[in-house]
Amino acid sequence: MRKMLLAAALLAATPFAASAAERVSYTYVEAGWTQMDTNDDGFNDPKVDGGYIRGSFDIGPQVNVFGAWSYLSKSYDASVAGYDARLKLELNQPELGIGYHMEMSDRVDFTADIAWVRQNVEAKLSVDGFDSAKDKDHTNAGRATLGVRGKPSVRTEAWAKAGYLDGGSDFKGTWVGNVGGQINFTRTWGLVGEVQAYRDVTQYSVGMRASF
Repeated sequence: MRKMLLAAALLAATPFAASAAERVSYTYVEAGWTQMDTNDDGFNDPKVDGGYIRGSFDIGPQVNVFGAWSYLSKSYDASVAGYDARLKLELNQPELGIGYHMEMSDRVDFTADIAWVRQNVEAKLSVDGFDSAKDKDHTNAGRATLGVRGKPSVRTEAWAKAGYLDGGSDFKGTWVGNVGGQINFTRTWGLVGEVQAYRDVTQYSVGMRASF
């Protein structure tokens, strides 16, 4: 009798376990590589690359908070009047936000989020035999997006969202789009890829995510 009750309990729990595996998680940590490409013929389409970390935490049935930080850099070597010179560009970009998600079907959620984004840019010029020179600038912007996120299969996830990014007088408003996906190796670990684009900028990211 005890074996029959145990078997019945396992069979009853099976649909719930499968359903949980097919739902996306809004609590995770992630880290990886990122590259930002700028379409600017005057500067020969400059690129900077580096690393990023990102995290999200569900604070309610339909609300999550999230944050991210990325550091990208690029160095250029040149000769100035016979002297060796190096120009280093750095981009330091933190962001914080809050999101809302609502179930549209068993595997697809509607998403909405707002975020504060800061871009810190620094340029450093070093010339042999001379003091180095630095120049810094920063921009604070707000971003709001709407989209969908879901699981095409138990082992995959995909999302797409679009919205608006505006930094006031420091950064003229522009439309922004984001698409990405994940391949799950286990229920916790997955490989993530994402592309974000706005104006003349495209940012690519590849990383590992641990979902909880």
